Amino acid sequence: MFWKKYGDYVTSCFFILISIGMYMMAVALPKSKIMSIGPDFMPKLVSTVTGALAVLLLVKTIYKSRKNGSATAEESPEDCDYKKMLSSLILILIYVFIFQPAGFILATMLYLICQFIVLAPPPERTKKKIIGLVIIDVVFTLVVFYLFRYGFEIVLPAGLLSI
Repeated sequence: MFWKKYGDYVTSCFFILISIGMYMMAVALPKSKIMSIGPDFMPKLVSTVTGALAVLLLVKTIYKSRKNGSATAEESPEDCDYKKMLSSLILILIYVFIFQPAGFILATMLYLICQFIVLAPPPERTKKKIIGLVIIDVVFTLVVFYLFRYGFEIVLPAGLLSI
């Protein structure tokens, strides 16, 4: 009962504290003398985005509870699809293990298309929709790769495909 009523409050406050701690630890990292972007850049970025999303969740939860009053405590939680959750966890583990040998591009393309198919509802798994997902997968992967390689000057593992 407690989690149904206060779960979003607890979760958002937890992630706000985590993001503050992560940002404070990122500030303590040494600055890079070689590159314009140092090792503190990504942790600061991730902690800022995490904190902003946590604050957004907190504001949304407060707004929702004020709007609905005590009705939020009586709502039933959505059923969790354990098959999709377990499949996603397995895909993430496979991605982590093949990331270095296969390289960022190949591993990410394989992971994303598999994850898209797992998360897509069965009516959306048509040939036309899957082709669209493959296009999104390829474009997203290449944009992220080139953004890190040339924008942030961070070399991602090339693996089997050396670019």
